[in-house]
Amino acid sequence: MPHTDSRHAAIRRVWEATWNHGDVDALDALLDPGYLRRGAESRPQDLRTFKASILATRSAFPDLVTTLDDILVEDDRAAVRWHSTGSHQGSLLGVPATKRRVDVSGATFARFEGDRVVEEFVTWDPRALLAALGIIAVGQD
Repeated sequence: MPHTDSRHAAIRRVWEATWNHGDVDALDALLDPGYLRRGAESRPQDLRTFKASILATRSAFPDLVTTLDDILVEDDRAAVRWHSTGSHQGSLLGVPATKRRVDVSGATFARFEGDRVVEEFVTWDPRALLAALGIIAVGQD
C-alpha cells in the first residue's frame, strides 16, 4: 500500500503544480523521459509537446484551475477523474480570446513503470470546450 499512497500523492502534487501554477518542469518528477500521452490528437504527445500544450492552454486560460475529483491507483495503473475551469483570456488554437468562462471534464489513465508514468490515455470532449467558447452549438436541433 505505501507504493500506492506515494503514487497518489505524486499525482496530486504534480498536477497541482503543473495545471494550476504552470510549473511544467514539475512533470519531470512524475513522467518518464520516454513518456507518451494518447488521446484525441492524431498522434501521441511526447513530454516536450505535452509541456508546450500545457503552457499554451495556461496562456489562453491564465486563471485555469484543475480539480482532481478522484484518483485511483492499483498496481501499475492510475485513473484520475478531473475537471477544469477558467476564463478564455488569450488565443488558443487560432481562436481569439472570448472572455467566456469554461468548465470541462475528463479522465486520465496512466501506466507506471517504477515511480514514473510512461504512458497516459486522456479522454474528454473537446466539443464541450468549443461550445463553451461559442465556437460551435452542441445539443441543439
